[in-house]
Amino acid sequence: MSRAIRSAPSAAAPTFAALALAAGAVVAVLLGVYGSVHQPTGRTLTTLGFSSLISMKVWLAVVAGMLALAQAATAAWMYGLVGGSKSAPRFVGPLHRATGALAVLVTLPVAFSCLWSLGFQSYDTRVVVHSVVGCLLYGALVTKVLVLHGRPTPGWLLPAAGGAVLTALVLVVMTSAVWYLGTQGVPTSTGY
Repeated sequence: MSRAIRSAPSAAAPTFAALALAAGAVVAVLLGVYGSVHQPTGRTLTTLGFSSLISMKVWLAVVAGMLALAQAATAAWMYGLVGGSKSAPRFVGPLHRATGALAVLVTLPVAFSCLWSLGFQSYDTRVVVHSVVGCLLYGALVTKVLVLHGRPTPGWLLPAAGGAVLTALVLVVMTSAVWYLGTQGVPTSTGY
């Protein structure tokens, strides 16, 4: 059963909800500002065993995208949109949390590499969208985590924050890994 169904919002719910949204906005803006003012190094700190930085970024983004799809499916199941029942099996909640945690962990080396090596880029529309939505992804994630683990909030806020994380992650993957695979093919050992 979802958190939104279990807990009724208190009188402080709108205040906490506003603070959670503000914290997410601050994180998104700070990432964008850092990416804009940081002088990109163009260097690779680690490839985590992949043949190149681009290979690491593409394949980890693909994994994150697949985990995002698992997140969407398990969230829909928990909210009674799958299976015709209002109550999902007991394994669905832990599976949802595990795929979410893995998706975040998988995106961290990619995001760090993007910010450190490349910075906030704006040389074409796809790259601007990727840069902006990448910052929004982590802002939405902060909001979702605060809503999930904080005080009770309005019932709509958790699925809205989760939907924002999912949408941002899908857009980031589409404007990076999917674009790369579609235009450049499978990454080779060359590249940054």
